[in-house]
Amino acid sequence: MTEAPGAGAAGPGFSTRLADTPERLSFIATLRQRLGRVGGWRRWWLAVLLGAAAVPALPPLTIQPALLAAFIGLLWIIDGIRTHRAAAAVGFGFGMGYFTAGLYWVANALLTKPEQFGWLAPAAPVGLSLILAPFVIVPVLACRLAPPGVGRVVVFAAAWTVAEWLRSWVMTGFPWNLAGSVWTNVLPMLQITAWIGVYGLGFLTVLAAALPAVPLGDSSARLRHWLPTAAAAAVLVAVGVFGMARLASVGDVGSVEGVRLRLVQPNIPQTIKWRRDLLDTHVIGQARMGSLPAGPPPTHVIWSEVAAPMFLEEDPRLLAAIAAHTPPGGLSLVGTLRRFRSSPETVAYRNSLVVIAPDGDIVAHYDKSHLVPFGEYMPLGALLGLNGVVGIADFTPGPGIATLTLPGLPPVSPLICYEVIFPGRVVDRSARPDWMLNITNDGWYGNSPGPYQHLAAAQARAVEEGLPLVRVANTGISAVIDPVGRIRERLGLGTKGVIDAVLPDKLPPTVYGRFGNGPLLLALLGVALMAVLLSRRN
Repeated sequence: MTEAPGAGAAGPGFSTRLADTPERLSFIATLRQRLGRVGGWRRWWLAVLLGAAAVPALPPLTIQPALLAAFIGLLWIIDGIRTHRAAAAVGFGFGMGYFTAGLYWVANALLTKPEQFGWLAPAAPVGLSLILAPFVIVPVLACRLAPPGVGRVVVFAAAWTVAEWLRSWVMTGFPWNLAGSVWTNVLPMLQITAWIGVYGLGFLTVLAAALPAVPLGDSSARLRHWLPTAAAAAVLVAVGVFGMARLASVGDVGSVEGVRLRLVQPNIPQTIKWRRDLLDTHVIGQARMGSLPAGPPPTHVIWSEVAAPMFLEEDPRLLAAIAAHTPPGGLSLVGTLRRFRSSPETVAYRNSLVVIAPDGDIVAHYDKSHLVPFGEYMPLGALLGLNGVVGIADFTPGPGIATLTLPGLPPVSPLICYEVIFPGRVVDRSARPDWMLNITNDGWYGNSPGPYQHLAAAQARAVEEGLPLVRVANTGISAVIDPVGRIRERLGLGTKGVIDAVLPDKLPPTVYGRFGNGPLLLALLGVALMAVLLSRRN
């Protein structure tokens, strides 16, 4: 960022053709030259704008061509940079724009308690971006290992994918808005995730979006001029054709006999959800929604995350009320909090799912194991004297992902809130379930892109694992998703109501479901090394 404007114009990414006068260059080549010459703080702010320009490709807009402008512009800037320090600054700037614009809605969680956290709301998206933006430095620096051309683009796409994978577990992980999620509105494109996961789809997406950035031939070499763009189109067409073939081969997915689910979406605003004078009203109201007349009647009723605030297990009166509205011979699956003594002096709290029988007994439970930083626990909270946004105390994580076997239901993998966003970490592979259940409370984020992006992650997990996924959200979006990603039933954001639906059948274990991310990461390493070697030889 200390280079003078134009200092990078002689950087390694420029062929001698770009030293010609603008009159002899096409518009695109002229633009590329000018982007490469931008320096100093102007270059950093340009990178920020390009990162933000990629965000319309994400849900709910899913305008995929936005990635073209973002990644082509980024690589053209990189081509004009001479130092690693300047390249790292550009990668950080792109990440700041991408994550701030894509996650601005996290501030809404703080506005649910404006008197306590409102002052932090403007800074929250920027603070989160400061944590996530360094991951974009990885692909920016990595692509400088390869000379300009296709090899550089391949290395960039591979390193971008590895950085997304790192983002899924470093500092507990936050793999939100992965590049592959831009295709959740195009079902055929999503099918390849059954083999290579959303990370693999992200690699192909970034590769296709960045290939047109390869230096163009002159006007006399028209074939060479269009080859990178044609290759990008070929990648996307191949993925789409593969997906259409898979959907045709799978056909209609059947349903589990004897199971009919009711999903309860009460649409309780977060600003009143925890009011003590309304807790009983909220719980009784949802219990009544669960027993509304229907034909055929539900066999199992599912509530959202913390649908029964505070400690349901300790309240026999509310347990009895829920049991009275539980289907005969069925179950009610309810999100609530649990507490227990982790030591004689310490009380521990957990975000949980409890399973209630018609007689009021709790027959099973699941404790959330992957907690939300700053929401359910405060990193370094003991040192700073702070708790998470929930405000009771920091939660204690449960033992891990589990498969529950419940009366009248196929084995299920419960996932609470954002546990569903972690590719390859949503089922117990030693006891594969027949379906996944994601309960959540996206009421924290209001009417924003957040719930749509959360739903997109759940949709991708269903295809990756070849398992149906049922999603129950307090304020929406509740949905039933089949194992190829089709949304069978859906209740929109900000709507109160119920969904009565059958449970789709599972598919045989997918390649990704069996092997996870390991084969893809090894393949990306091999592809990147080959691209570097071939580029240097050429």
